[in-house]
Amino acid sequence: MIRPSVLLFALLMSAPAVYRYVLDEIDVTEVLIRFLIAVPIAAILLAGLRYVTAGYGRREEPGTRVTPTPDTGDPKPEQT
Repeated sequence: MIRPSVLLFALLMSAPAVYRYVLDEIDVTEVLIRFLIAVPIAAILLAGLRYVTAGYGRREEPGTRVTPTPDTGDPKPEQT
């Protein structure tokens, strides 16, 4: 299923062709072809944007508390 945001972005990308159709400079088939080409491009671009921004706004789970313990080793190593 195609997301409505993809269709809206594809329509925005093909808006110059729609405008040229309104001015009667190009045929409706060319407008539809440009829109159909814009749909997969818009889907790929928006999928990339969703992938990049997927982690934003998520709350991290709190970590495990650890109590520090002193080192019980010899403070001065033996020199040989």
